[in-house]
Amino acid sequence: MKKYIVGFALLFVMAQIGYGQTASIKNKMEALIQDNFAFAAKQYQYLKANTPDSVMPRSYVSATNTSVTSDTKWWCSGFYPGTLWYLYAYTKDENIRKEAEKRLGILEKEKYYTGNHDLGFMIYCSFGTAYKYTNNTAYKDVVTIAAKSLSTRYRPAIKSIQSWNSSARLSCPVIIDNMMNLELLHWVSDHGGDPVYKEIAVTHANTTIENQFRPDNSSVHVVDWDLANAKILKKVTWQGASDSSAWSRGQTWGLYGYTMMYRFTKNPAYLNQAKKIAKFILSHPNLPADKVPYWDFDATTIPNAPRDASSGAIMASALLELGQYTSGAEKKEYIKTAETILMALSSEAYRAKLGENGGFILMHSVGSLPHKSEVDAPLTYADYYFIESLTRYKDWYLK
Repeated sequence: MKKYIVGFALLFVMAQIGYGQTASIKNKMEALIQDNFAFAAKQYQYLKANTPDSVMPRSYVSATNTSVTSDTKWWCSGFYPGTLWYLYAYTKDENIRKEAEKRLGILEKEKYYTGNHDLGFMIYCSFGTAYKYTNNTAYKDVVTIAAKSLSTRYRPAIKSIQSWNSSARLSCPVIIDNMMNLELLHWVSDHGGDPVYKEIAVTHANTTIENQFRPDNSSVHVVDWDLANAKILKKVTWQGASDSSAWSRGQTWGLYGYTMMYRFTKNPAYLNQAKKIAKFILSHPNLPADKVPYWDFDATTIPNAPRDASSGAIMASALLELGQYTSGAEKKEYIKTAETILMALSSEAYRAKLGENGGFILMHSVGSLPHKSEVDAPLTYADYYFIESLTRYKDWYLK
């Protein structure tokens, strides 16, 4: 009996230690989330002031103290209003809501855009997020029209959505980023829209698993198709270090995309794919200790290569959702990694000082290093997925 009592006592102590550690990290994360939302609400006042009413923020060049903006057709145009809606949901600040509504006003016309595959980024991240927090049916209507527009880029011959239009370099490109835009199609089908949109999303996701991933579960950036013969012409990169490298943001787009696909379909093949991508990323010898990736896992200048905070933010958000569908050691690893990333991004190493960085929250992202575009710069999607990650942690892991 004494042996059992000692054993029970030991288990009780271990459980209490575990509870104490859990309570400690929850308290730390709760404080971190509160601090980040308070900071972001103030910081975005500077971003608002730096951005004329007719355009969207895009980036900032610190060397020249220059704000970079875009028109609403730029693929990132939905991230700023989307972030504003997350901030409003947390703060209930009516000034933030008014700014979000104003930006939606200039963006709405893009619901008819069919020039590329980015309607999900442009419309779902903005109007979809707005609808989530307001239930305003006008926002839902915009998202529904955008799904129809996106569906026009589906190519039955290759069972994929064509990402970009044909060019001298690429005939019919399909890029890994496209996985992110499937959320728009799924959501609309599940909310009274045409069921064909969901069928397109599922078919595209299946084609991507078959053709976009290597044996080590890293993803190719671009698969270029011959539409006439439904044959693959080549597999190349556009923004990565080489055609055979693992471009970091591409890996996180895939991780997020297949986790999202599992959310909608509960198809175990998508959960398995997300886990395989996560394993590739988290076990990679070039993943830094703070889990914020270099811009490419195979960059030749590691450890002196630029980091990509946007990849870190996307990864954190994806892992937090993946943690919802897993258990045991896997779940713990995903959540712990996300916590590590969020703590890193909240530190002075990545988070800007108030009033600096053009009004953006995060520093040190990479848009396209091969094109020398937005290298070591703030980006709207880095901010968006950072704030989304904090929101997800609050909603899922602080209750």
